[in-house]
Amino acid sequence: MIEKYPVALFNGVIITADGEYIISAISEAKAKELVDEYGFISAIGHDATAKIFSNILDKDVKKNRIQYRQAPTQFAIALKLNKRPEEGVILDVKEMLEIGYRLKLIERVR
Repeated sequence: MIEKYPVALFNGVIITADGEYIISAISEAKAKELVDEYGFISAIGHDATAKIFSNILDKDVKKNRIQYRQAPTQFAIALKLNKRPEEGVILDVKEMLEIGYRLKLIERVR
C-alpha cells in the first residue's frame, strides 16, 4: 500500500532529496483537486507566495519557513515566477501578479 502524503507547497521548483522526479505544468484547478484530496503542508518562505496559494487553493496557507524533504511518491506544487527578480528583492502580491507565474507539479517517483 502506498502511503498518502500531504501535498508539499514550495516557493519555487526545488529538489529536496536525492531521487527521481517528474516535473510538469499543473492547472490551478488540478492543484486545488490534489490539495482537497491529500491535504497540504506549507514549506513556503514568503508571505506573498502564501497569499497567492491561499487564493488559488481556497485554503489558509501560511508562510512556514522550514527545511522540507519530499518523500517518495509524494506530490509537491511549486509557484514558478515568469521572471527572476533582482537579487535581494522581496516581492509583494501585486508585483508577483504583474510578473506572472506558473504552477509546477513535482512528483517524486522514488
